[in-house]
Amino acid sequence: GGIAELSSVAMKIFGLSQDNVRAGKDPKPAPEVITRKIAAAMANPDAGRLESENLDVFTIDGKKRYFESFLFPIHGQDLSEKLFGYLAIDVTPRKQAEEELVHLSYHDFLTGIYNRRYYEEELKRLDRPEHLPLSIIMADINGVKLVNDAFGHAEGDRLINECCSIIAGCCRKTDMMARIGGDEFGILMPHTDHNTAMEILRKIQAALADFDENDNHSKFRHSVSLGFSTKRTADEDVAKLINIAEEYMYQRKLLEHTSSHSAIISSMKTTMNEKSQETEEHAERLAILTKAVATEMNLPQSDQDRLELLATLHDIGKIGISDQILTKPGKLTDEEWVEMRRHPEIGYRIARAIPELMPVAEGILCHHERWDGNGYPQGLSKEMIPLPARILSIVDAYDAMTQDRPYSKAISHEAAVEEVKRNAGTQFDPYIVNVFIEVLEKWRAQRQGHKEIQHS
Repeated sequence: GGIAELSSVAMKIFGLSQDNVRAGKDPKPAPEVITRKIAAAMANPDAGRLESENLDVFTIDGKKRYFESFLFPIHGQDLSEKLFGYLAIDVTPRKQAEEELVHLSYHDFLTGIYNRRYYEEELKRLDRPEHLPLSIIMADINGVKLVNDAFGHAEGDRLINECCSIIAGCCRKTDMMARIGGDEFGILMPHTDHNTAMEILRKIQAALADFDENDNHSKFRHSVSLGFSTKRTADEDVAKLINIAEEYMYQRKLLEHTSSHSAIISSMKTTMNEKSQETEEHAERLAILTKAVATEMNLPQSDQDRLELLATLHDIGKIGISDQILTKPGKLTDEEWVEMRRHPEIGYRIARAIPELMPVAEGILCHHERWDGNGYPQGLSKEMIPLPARILSIVDAYDAMTQDRPYSKAISHEAAVEEVKRNAGTQFDPYIVNVFIEVLEKWRAQRQGHKEIQHS
């Protein structure tokens, strides 16, 4: 079991001295892993080169290194000695790459928790009598697509990661949580009965609510639909168990859909007003004037309601535009204008993701189109532009001219009306311009009449 000769690398690895080894002074024997292999080789002297089945592990400079080793007999003149050579090749980079691949094959790249592949393998392993009762919780994050469209995929990823952390914080060491879809998670809980699973589910719901209550920086709620089921006996089909959990989850999703989307829409409106210097008063004025124009044109009540919603949310796409561009006091550069002109398309994607907003999606997309076809983003002209967008563009332009903005001072009512008239037939639908001016005059006359009554 002693060492006869050492290479310089071996001396460094094992901290041994060649001179001391030759003089028999070094008290350190060969590492156990080597002497064990030599002993095995001595028991089988007729064997040729012996490859190690497993990698040898040594610590060098405080770091773990992996070696692929080979053992071979050395036949010298002195037959009384049995000498063996030990050759080791450092394969640490390969070993680390393999471990990384194994990790990636079983872990989700975004959240770092287990992925669907591992989840399905673990489900098979746990689907045995010794793990009963087995409970499964299914979780689906509400509004991820909406957050992606409204705030960008980075915010959508943040929502997923935060929900993942909150849910994982409610799990026990014996539970296994995995991301099994874009916005779906599964939790496998061996030795967990129905009541315990229900307690954990409620704990998750409470943790999500507490997070939102104490988080003043998030633009959206962390809403997750949850469902669970429990396998009590060995003859129950685990596939049916998953279906039951999913059915409960989707049932909750339907019930929570409206409230979740309403909360997200509310937060979007707040963000939009904060970012674009718009105010609730601006939205209210647009809603009143567009509805008045629609009434004057004898449009159905459904169209009037749609116009009111469009007036409130037509600029919702601005939440996806840089604050520096939205609040810039001077003129925008060409590059900044390209960015600014994306907001109708961003708003359109948001509206398409929310059933309640789908009726105004086209209006949001087209509210910067021009009657002469020189608008954006599609370059539509005349009646190709949806009627609600044609109405809104006139009302919005008038209100923008008569209110102070970071980039312009307000002008008088009379000057704004003249500007609207001047752009009839080019920027605006000429018929609607005439209707709008009539509405304005009636509106101003009514307000003046109220003032005179109050004064008298």
